[in-house]
Amino acid sequence: MSKQTRENPLKSGTAKGPATKSAAAKRPASSAKAATKPKAAAPAKPPGPAEAPTKVKAAGQAPAPGALAEGAKAPAFTLPRDGGETVTLASFAGQKLVIFFYPRANTPGCTKEAIDFTRLKPAFEKCDTAVIGVSADSVKAQDSFRDKHSLATPLLSDPTHEMLEAYGAWGEKSLYGRKFEGVIRTTVVIGRDGKVARVWRNVKVDGHADQVLAAAQLL
Repeated sequence: MSKQTRENPLKSGTAKGPATKSAAAKRPASSAKAATKPKAAAPAKPPGPAEAPTKVKAAGQAPAPGALAEGAKAPAFTLPRDGGETVTLASFAGQKLVIFFYPRANTPGCTKEAIDFTRLKPAFEKCDTAVIGVSADSVKAQDSFRDKHSLATPLLSDPTHEMLEAYGAWGEKSLYGRKFEGVIRTTVVIGRDGKVARVWRNVKVDGHADQVLAAAQLL
């Protein structure tokens, strides 16, 4: 190598070094710029069905179409009871009256409900309240129901559903996906004035008779 080449590095291959260093120096600046660039806000997600407010429905209190309203005059009825006697609404004039409508005699829920009302009969009598049960069962089935469980409340038979429909205790039901018409477990309290004071629909049996007694005591 000549003396001129050694003394003039600009003409050698190392002349490209500064340019390479300059390009490398620019890369961090570019990365820093990208890091400080604000991100665009994500568009608001429209509320889906799960975010929509839900309405809370009181269990057991949804009125059926044409259902009897509290404050209405109690519909008159004349029906046979266990033992074959006839019972009318007028039979309880001047008294408070509890009517519990049950789907079928001798089924577990109906049996428990009828036994509970029998157990509380003295307490109902103490507050001048009569109690009767009504279903679409025959008089013979009601006799069997009474005798098997020593029931003390009159059990009325309404095979034509006339009273059941008048009191809103007959309508569409569903069981295992199958829809059919039948007795909707319902309880009605009638005041001494002959008007409906309280109505429970789609009754849950546990504790129900005690709840009805408390309501009757307040009338």
